[in-house]
Amino acid sequence: MPNATSPARRPPPLYPLKDFFRNPDRGFFRLSDDGKTLGFMQPVALDDHPPRMNIHVQALQDGRPVGAPRRLTGETARDISNFFWKGADIVLYQKDFGGDENFHVLAVNAHTGAAHDLTPYPGVRAGIEDDLPDDPDHVLISHNQRDPQVFDVYRVNVRTGAAVLVAQNPGNVVGWQTDHAGKVRAALTSDGLETTLLYRDDEGAPFRPLITTDYRTTVSPAFFTFDDRKFYALSNRGRDTLALVIIDPAAPDAEELVYATDQVDLDAAGYSRKRRVLTLAAYQTDKPRRHYFDAHTEALYRQLETLLPGYDVALQGWNRDEDTFIVAAYNDRTPGARYLFQSVTGALHKLADINPSIPEADMAPVRPIQYTSRDGLIIHGYLTLPAGREPRGLPCIVNPHGGPWARDGWGYNPEIQFLANRGFCVLQMNFRGSTGYGRRFWEAGFGQWGLAMQDDITDGVRWLIDQGIADPARIGIYGGSYGGYATLAGIAFTPDLYAAAVDYVGVSNLFTFMNTIPPYWKPLLAKMHDMVGHPERDRERLAATSPALHVNRIRTPLLIAQGAQDPRVNKAESDQVVQALRERGVEVEYLVKDNEGHGFHNDENKFEFYAAMEAFFVEHLKP
Repeated sequence: MPNATSPARRPPPLYPLKDFFRNPDRGFFRLSDDGKTLGFMQPVALDDHPPRMNIHVQALQDGRPVGAPRRLTGETARDISNFFWKGADIVLYQKDFGGDENFHVLAVNAHTGAAHDLTPYPGVRAGIEDDLPDDPDHVLISHNQRDPQVFDVYRVNVRTGAAVLVAQNPGNVVGWQTDHAGKVRAALTSDGLETTLLYRDDEGAPFRPLITTDYRTTVSPAFFTFDDRKFYALSNRGRDTLALVIIDPAAPDAEELVYATDQVDLDAAGYSRKRRVLTLAAYQTDKPRRHYFDAHTEALYRQLETLLPGYDVALQGWNRDEDTFIVAAYNDRTPGARYLFQSVTGALHKLADINPSIPEADMAPVRPIQYTSRDGLIIHGYLTLPAGREPRGLPCIVNPHGGPWARDGWGYNPEIQFLANRGFCVLQMNFRGSTGYGRRFWEAGFGQWGLAMQDDITDGVRWLIDQGIADPARIGIYGGSYGGYATLAGIAFTPDLYAAAVDYVGVSNLFTFMNTIPPYWKPLLAKMHDMVGHPERDRERLAATSPALHVNRIRTPLLIAQGAQDPRVNKAESDQVVQALRERGVEVEYLVKDNEGHGFHNDENKFEFYAAMEAFFVEHLKP
């Protein structure tokens, strides 16, 4: 824990807000399958529009980029958020309109720049199910054009857009799984409360039910074994944490345990497509961890850790031969750099620093912490103390995560570093209901929005005060989505605790929230009613814990930011709070963006939001 000794150095300078939040000059590096071309994104201003992240390609020779990059795409409305290679000559990316999350899948020829919208259907959400690496012309895409509530799978030609249905959703499939040959062989169905894993031996056979569990039990297929006869899955059947197991469809109840950690869930497992072996399992305790199954993979990571000391390393892509890799090197104080690594020669070539304008040495370490809730649960979290300041009597910002079925982890977070640079300490906590800590901890959050989940946040504030770190008169709260709900609940139900609050696309009314979810969430509505609350059965509790129905208690200065196209947290969630507070004369700033959805993505909107947040917290918390 920090002690009260005087700081070893002076506070760093205040770095410009835009330097924390702007898009990188070059980033999102991806390798073509043959390893001969590098794809990346960089911001480009076209036709008097603001700069947007667009895809570029550049030739590679001997592990280095050569020649001038070529721009492939010309998006002007919104950044492209991600892309990947299909073979050696096609690039695939997704785009939505105004943040509505109705993504289209587009294919671009890397040589000619010719683009195809593979899913040109308005109001339809599409995604890639399998890139079919052994088929040069096709990918599997799922979309909900036939029925807005469910997703069917199509084999789509990336050159012509021609599509053939390969799996029609009977109305309750919420996830599909392919084998290594790209055949749709498994599916997860849900009525909300029960989940059934369906399986078939080949695409010509009908699906048959294999495993049925209640939704509290997870059996999630990860990938098939390399003979395509069994499959690896993340499962917590009969245990508290998610483990990696092998399931044989001939005896589905007898799981073969491959790897587990008792204290946390496994997040994912990886494999080598070329060598057909299991490579690693990934999980997160206080920091990201890996368990290696394969000496070759472990040696590769150890080699990179030796070449890049002081940084966590992650592989972000590789060629089909698995001998050339995109490597990310980062830590809690910097998003770091990206490199091209050739494992045969050991050559490491730096491609870019992701944010060179923010010096790592001036940023603040992110410390894992824990405290005990009022009813005895251990709550894990992260404390970021402003650099060069004595950790006593600080203005602090409590930052509950969204989800809420997610978790905060260790690493670089520009929001956290920005607030620390402005002199605030920041506390993030994984309150009950957060994922990653096993089933019991997750289930402890059921029916506890605004109740024990909120108490865990309040207990974190009390812990900060008891440690002497926080000035009790200068504590703010900020969160997005569920974190926005927790922000509103904090100032409605513990109004004496917070001196300022920022709600970013947050839920305010548990009745209206569940009435306005997207149609493709409808199959999971029964589960939402069970985990959060039922509008009739739990009416009293939902009314008691909906901040919008208790705005008469709010007196804390409040800033709300909302995207008008948000499909998850409808704009009405924010409107009703703003209207009620303004009628009472309580200070509330309201920032709405018509071209954004669940969170702001365009640079100019991000800058405006963070500038408003900074001015607001500086005014009320006086760092």
